[in-house]
Amino acid sequence: MSRAYLDWNATAPLRAEARAAMIAAMDVVGNPSSVHGEGRAATAIIENARRDISAAIGASGADIVFTSGATEAAALALHGRTLSGFAGEHDCIDTWIIPDLTCDADGRVTVTNPAQSTVQTANSETGVLQDLPEGLALTDAVQAVGKVPFAFSWSGADMAILSAHKFGGPKGVGALVLRQGLDVDAILKGGGQEMSRRAGTENIIGIAGMAAALTAAIADMEAGVWDRVEKLRNILENALAEAAPDLIFFGKGARRLPNTSTFALPGWKGETQVMQMDLAGYAVSAGSACSSGKVGPSRVLKAMGADDVTAASAIRVSLGPSTTEDEIMGFVEAWTKQYRRHIARAA
Repeated sequence: MSRAYLDWNATAPLRAEARAAMIAAMDVVGNPSSVHGEGRAATAIIENARRDISAAIGASGADIVFTSGATEAAALALHGRTLSGFAGEHDCIDTWIIPDLTCDADGRVTVTNPAQSTVQTANSETGVLQDLPEGLALTDAVQAVGKVPFAFSWSGADMAILSAHKFGGPKGVGALVLRQGLDVDAILKGGGQEMSRRAGTENIIGIAGMAAALTAAIADMEAGVWDRVEKLRNILENALAEAAPDLIFFGKGARRLPNTSTFALPGWKGETQVMQMDLAGYAVSAGSACSSGKVGPSRVLKAMGADDVTAASAIRVSLGPSTTEDEIMGFVEAWTKQYRRHIARAA
């Protein structure tokens, strides 16, 4: 049975450019903290990556601290700070914040004190894009970067977090971007790596792959690949709405990522739908991958006003540049088949 991967917000497939950069970095033997030629060669990979990432996200003059991923970057940014946030932030942010920011029914967050707040640039479950206020303390830009235009310089944020595997880089590497002059206290202490903000020998293979993937992702975005993806997403939603007029789409009244659709039929559990679609050959999710093992309704959808039953009935379909219309229509056919069975059982 052929399969279709429709869970790009959980992780994007590794880009060829990232794979090539990682293989090349594997042949560099030196420790980047060593001063000999081999060490300098390793350091050059890191600093070239830092330069390329800075250029790709419009972060000239900012500091880029490489981490093991967005979760570590969030912890580095937030430990020792108390910020306000939206109850639907990603788990790596939610664990640190006071969730007292509110949103409207489409998930647009109201920020009253930017300097003491954190807001996602794009929500991982619904794809809803936020208008970031000037002076915002932190933004989780993980889902947005590489899919929609984003520049740290005009984001208004003092800090931003990135994750390589969301734009086709390797898993297990990310970064915290800091406005020049802003500092954070190291969580991992030891050597003086990453400007003494993150001790430990740098993952030069992952860092090389991250930079190559981001450069390629930005080039693809500027070439319009996500415009085609958005058209496919709209085809998907129109076909599903025609098959199931009672279907609820979340965030549809707001600006969204071009690839993301989250919808629910109250009473038909999202986990059940995910398993049914998996058996039919379609990889989708019931929300953020980091929350998929937790039982209960989506915090994001509840914060948007959904009741527990509806919030527990949602699934997320997230597309990518390699997604085809045949895959979309195949998913609609498979989902509609199970929808009709569900309706018949409930009658």
